[in-house]
Amino acid sequence: MPERKIRTGKATQPAERRTPLVPTQERSRERFDRILTAASEILTEKGGDAFRMSDIVERTGIAFGSLYQYFPDKSAVIGTLAERCNVIGRECVARDLAEMKKLSDLHTVLCRITDGYYQMFRDYPVMHHIWRATQGDRTLQKIDEEDVAVLAGLLRDALHRVAPKQPSAALTGFSQLAMIQIAAAVRYAISQPAADARRMLDLFKRMLPSDLSALA
Repeated sequence: MPERKIRTGKATQPAERRTPLVPTQERSRERFDRILTAASEILTEKGGDAFRMSDIVERTGIAFGSLYQYFPDKSAVIGTLAERCNVIGRECVARDLAEMKKLSDLHTVLCRITDGYYQMFRDYPVMHHIWRATQGDRTLQKIDEEDVAVLAGLLRDALHRVAPKQPSAALTGFSQLAMIQIAAAVRYAISQPAADARRMLDLFKRMLPSDLSALA
């Protein structure tokens, strides 16, 4: 996965908004970005449990009143960072799926997605803290669930392209399960020492499907 910065600009949002709109005025956008940059640094250093809104005020010099104009609480900050990370992940998955020209490419592509997802967590340590924070907050869990659903939809569409005779419902179920398994494996692996994580992921990739025989 190519090295990229987590963007703080506009991202695709779900129908029910749980994170703030990106300001349109340049000065407000700059302040919005400063808040998110500081929050990302603090999360990486302290983790989600210890992270406080006062940390952002201390690091940026932005007053509490101004901070709360953009983000009403800690969950809104973490949710916005999560959605920025999700946009990057979706772009990378879509790129990998574009390489699936025939059904026999399925296993290779799923392995590439697994490796890319793991590398993304390695490149951006804040993602691990963001994910851990989402697990303890029902509102943030929705963002995570929606991201898995979007990724599953990308896989389903790619499978439909190379296996158009397969029933759509079957492809949907297969894709959901595949993306859930990949996400779970990578998130477990990232909590392990690097050598152990690689061994575990190598084993996991050997277990990934190479065709759609499970749908027969």
